[in-house]
Amino acid sequence: MKIAVVGLGIIGGSYCKALKAYTPHTVIGINRTESVAEKALAEGAIDIIGTPESLGDADIIILCMYPQACVDFINEYGKYIRSDAIVTDAAGIKTALCPQLRKLSEEYGFTFVGSHPMAGKEKNGFEASDENLFMGASFIITPCGADKMTVNTLASLALEIGFGTIKVTTPEEHDRMIAFTSQLPHVLACAYVLSPSCPNHKGFSAGSYRDVSRVANINSKLWSELFLENREPLLEELEILYKNMSSLYHAIKDEDREKLAALLEQGHSVKQALGE
Repeated sequence: MKIAVVGLGIIGGSYCKALKAYTPHTVIGINRTESVAEKALAEGAIDIIGTPESLGDADIIILCMYPQACVDFINEYGKYIRSDAIVTDAAGIKTALCPQLRKLSEEYGFTFVGSHPMAGKEKNGFEASDENLFMGASFIITPCGADKMTVNTLASLALEIGFGTIKVTTPEEHDRMIAFTSQLPHVLACAYVLSPSCPNHKGFSAGSYRDVSRVANINSKLWSELFLENREPLLEELEILYKNMSSLYHAIKDEDREKLAALLEQGHSVKQALGE
């Protein structure tokens, strides 16, 4: 197949590198900044530097941009996409995005399938991309009305480039769970490092500090968009976190050893039951 990857940052670049490393497919790279596309070509991550017009050559198009940028791009250039092409995205939100892209797919005639590669790093840009970024990771698909054959085509491609788990779900379930597994930890990490104690952590910290603070190295523009587009599920998770933090706070403040131990044991039991 000919596969076009639009947006050659860490995710788009990793898609390109993985496709070149593990599949026979031809990779077309499209990027707003020409120098990045030229670098990808020079490194062998893509076969062709594409343009919006060359979308017509692609069997599969992977949109690796900010959520609204995906919509804007297809709104402007969807006319070039073939009616038998599959278009997917890599965005971390689905409820706000998928209906817009599905509507555009109906307008232009292609098939849209939502997807989300559950992989990444704290660094951004093509320089941080890695052909093995997706190894063993989960690949989430939100069909959004696409037929089973199309979903299977996308799932097979994901497995080819190293994903270990395929999860098919609805946009709503995706966003609810991502609020807990991804967005809430980013909020927590940012709140944690805003402590005035943080600049003085060296020499006093080990694994616990590193694990909790790791994802605070955040792309503020992207994650602001993700948080606000998914604000209802995220606010629900934050309310639960506030409640649990408040219970621990008062148990410590009141020197209630029995209650504190019970709360800590609850957390321990949850992790133990999950086998993690």
